[in-house]
Amino acid sequence: MASILDEYEDSQNTRLPAHPHNRLATTNIGITHSGFVNVRLEEEKPIFNKQRIDFSPPEKINHFAVCNNQLCMSLGKDTILRIDLGKPDQPNQVELGRKDDSKVHKLFLDPTGSHLVICLTSSECVYLNRNTQKIRSLSRWRGHLIESVGWNKVLGTEVTTGPILVGTSQGIIFEAEISASEGSLFNTNPDQYFRQVHSLEEDGKPAPVCCLEVERGIESKYFIIATTRKRLFQFVGKVAEGSEQQGFSSIFSQNQELLPSFQEFPVNMGYSEITFYTSKLRTCPKAFAWMMGNGVLYGQLDYVRPDSLLSDVQVWEYTPDIDLHFNKPISIVLTQFHFLLLLPDRVKAICTLNGQVVHEDVFPEKFGTLKKMIKDPAGGLVWIYTEKAVFRYHIQREARDVWQMYMNMNKFDLAKEYCRDRPECTDMVLAREAEHCFQNKRYLESAKCYALTQNYFEEIALKFIEAKQEEALKEFLLKKLNNLKPNEKTQITLLATWLTELYLNRLGLLESDNSKNSLLQLTRDEFRRFLGSSKHKECFYNNRDTIYDLLASHGNVDDMVYFSVIMQDYERVISHHCQHDDYSAALEVLSKHCDEKLFYKFSPVLMQHIPKKVVDAWIQMGNRLDPKKLIPALVNYSQMGSTQQINETIRYMEFCVYHLEVKEEAIHNYLLSLYAKYKPDSLLWYLEQAGTQVSEINYDLKYALRLCAEHGYLQACVLVYKIMELYEEAVDLALQVDVDLAKSCADLPEDDEELRKKLWLKIARHVVQEEKDVKKAMNCLSSCNLLKIEDILPFFPDFVTIDHFKEAICSSLEEYNQHIEELKHEMEEATESAKRIREDILEMRNKYGVVESQEKCATCDFPLLNRPFYLFLCGHMFHYDCLLQEVSTHLYTHEQTKLEELQKKLTGVSLTTKSRHRPKEDDAVSLGINHVSREQIKSDIDDIIACECVYCGERMIKSIDKPFIDPEKFEEERSTWL
Repeated sequence: MASILDEYEDSQNTRLPAHPHNRLATTNIGITHSGFVNVRLEEEKPIFNKQRIDFSPPEKINHFAVCNNQLCMSLGKDTILRIDLGKPDQPNQVELGRKDDSKVHKLFLDPTGSHLVICLTSSECVYLNRNTQKIRSLSRWRGHLIESVGWNKVLGTEVTTGPILVGTSQGIIFEAEISASEGSLFNTNPDQYFRQVHSLEEDGKPAPVCCLEVERGIESKYFIIATTRKRLFQFVGKVAEGSEQQGFSSIFSQNQELLPSFQEFPVNMGYSEITFYTSKLRTCPKAFAWMMGNGVLYGQLDYVRPDSLLSDVQVWEYTPDIDLHFNKPISIVLTQFHFLLLLPDRVKAICTLNGQVVHEDVFPEKFGTLKKMIKDPAGGLVWIYTEKAVFRYHIQREARDVWQMYMNMNKFDLAKEYCRDRPECTDMVLAREAEHCFQNKRYLESAKCYALTQNYFEEIALKFIEAKQEEALKEFLLKKLNNLKPNEKTQITLLATWLTELYLNRLGLLESDNSKNSLLQLTRDEFRRFLGSSKHKECFYNNRDTIYDLLASHGNVDDMVYFSVIMQDYERVISHHCQHDDYSAALEVLSKHCDEKLFYKFSPVLMQHIPKKVVDAWIQMGNRLDPKKLIPALVNYSQMGSTQQINETIRYMEFCVYHLEVKEEAIHNYLLSLYAKYKPDSLLWYLEQAGTQVSEINYDLKYALRLCAEHGYLQACVLVYKIMELYEEAVDLALQVDVDLAKSCADLPEDDEELRKKLWLKIARHVVQEEKDVKKAMNCLSSCNLLKIEDILPFFPDFVTIDHFKEAICSSLEEYNQHIEELKHEMEEATESAKRIREDILEMRNKYGVVESQEKCATCDFPLLNRPFYLFLCGHMFHYDCLLQEVSTHLYTHEQTKLEELQKKLTGVSLTTKSRHRPKEDDAVSLGINHVSREQIKSDIDDIIACECVYCGERMIKSIDKPFIDPEKFEEERSTWL
């Protein structure tokens, strides 16, 4: 079913009538099948744009020549008009000054526009240089009617033409040279020489040389083309370097067996003309067109071929409306893709690619018959003149429609080259090329082209599916996928999934055919490159579950593993290796990618089968693995595994403890349990090097004690008791092992002499009662200075004689006697000290101080005797209230509280005394009591505030770190200073 847009396009095509010379069918507004919108908002300018020159000649124009922007024309009988097209408002007119009836036969202008040769009907020639007004005669040329001139493009300058070729009406080719300089006294002619080098014939008779062209190729090889009415001659030869000035005579004389002498056509229309196309100025022509009786001979110029300069030659016959008897072509000009034929009343542009007339321009009769058409190689402009007017053609974008012609000729590479900047045209060329390849069963090439077009994706895919060309379909999808933009995620996902399915189908077919192993490997490599493409990595990652399902449905395990590696889905890869018992490969993947989570997950399985390699991998990972998370794998197989697994477990735990210096309690406890079960020789060493301080211990002491006790390692238990500072238990247990071990434990509590003595008594009792060894018991006395003989005597049995410990008893008595003497000496010293103290007290009671009447308080600076005051031995004197205020700031909180209570009590006692005006007799006792209480309160207050001088005492020393101003009152105090 056709879409609405297709119907619209069809309606547009049927509405607009077809024109036989329609330049391009796609110029219609609409949407093409390719998906490109081709809308032209304005009419394109024609390729050949004619313009009439605003010039009215004073006389009839006879002949015309233009080159290098220099225009020369012959007016009337003997007038030459020259115009520099760069300065068109400054024409120059020169009179020939001929007195006879001769007229201008032809004008020849060199490529530089400097040298003008004027051929007269009287077989004479004159010369005019661009920089002069003087007409000079070419005397050596006299007697020859010149038909053509082959200019020297290499050596020609503004001063001299260099060696040139001249063709006459009698078929003779001359070599000549013209110089613009005046010459010497004896030779004032501009023509330096004029000599015959060759002659041309037709049907055994001399034929006029219609055209001459001289070109230099590579390696100093020269090519000369000469034409007559029916024949085209080629001359090829080399000129030695440095001898170009000697001319072309050597070329004509050289052996030309490799080249055909000429090409001849039967029809003769009385003259011929050849034209050349040069892409750039001062380069060799690339193509030629020869206008002769049978039509236009068109071809390329190949300067490399040895047999002929002309290549790809073909004859375009004249259109039926051209009659050689009535309106035969007058002139021809060649452009890049067209040649223009000048007829008496019109110009026809014919495409060199297909011979079709693409442009026809009819001139009005009022301008007269068209006489000549000339192309200026410098500017590329085409000039046409009549007797009354001059016209100029601008050639614009000549190659705009060439792509379509090349496309119709199935030259698709050239077609694409000429529409690179027009995507809608490029799409049409690609579509045509794809269809052409498809019809010729070149399916892969067709797929590549289709992928670059905007044609409907579904139609193309169905074409390849119906043709059963899976390889071509795969190529199409690949190219299409690579051309998609990153934001077209849906399309990318669709194509990537479809391609995966195609690859898997292809691999499945190849695997079933053993004779195609090499092709299978190539296809698999190609598939893996597709999966590993960085451009589509995101798509594969987002849809990896789908790809996994496809791979699994085809049973393609190897490629699934490869895809898992690309997606960095190492868990799936490792699981695959484990399922196939390839544990070493699984560990290799683990070690390569160093994923901690995967190590924790797969270590239990790997530890069961390759414990040594697994532990090596763990050790290589070092700090990146958390040993605590590996304990489940170790515990599982240390309980039920082989000796190798247990040894590897111990090796890794030792690595963690001694190399990684792991402090985790679980790790140390586990290593301790392994030592206790499988390596008891290392247990005691581990406990000893682990430290003796609780802060240094990384294992659980209670767990270690229980573990050692369960396995009967008493010495290890003693060590743990020592660390736990349970010395009694350590000594009790050590006595079961060794007395010396118990002695080492008994000396540990250095700060607790009572406990040490108790421990040593336990050892002594054990030695006496259990071992019944009196000598060892005496050794205990010598080992511990806290034990006395009387401490261990109760442990001895009654039958023991005194001889064994007589020395110990005597030594003990001597120590007691010495101690008694020391106590007596100390008592005497204490008695003497008490006596001195009593004397000092008595002396202090009699001390006094003298206060002068002018003395002032150290705090308020008022007279001291006005109020109650204190006098200190240091000399400072304070009023009572001033001292109280000063001391209060330095008292501790509890002292301040006590002072406030004493002040309240003192105030209460004073009020009670004043309220009793007449005390009764029975109140005398109570008054005495109150009086004593008041004095006691004042004494307590004095003890607080007057115990020392506030300026010299300890309180002042302790307050040295306190600020002078209270921080809470600092801001207030600072504001008073400002």
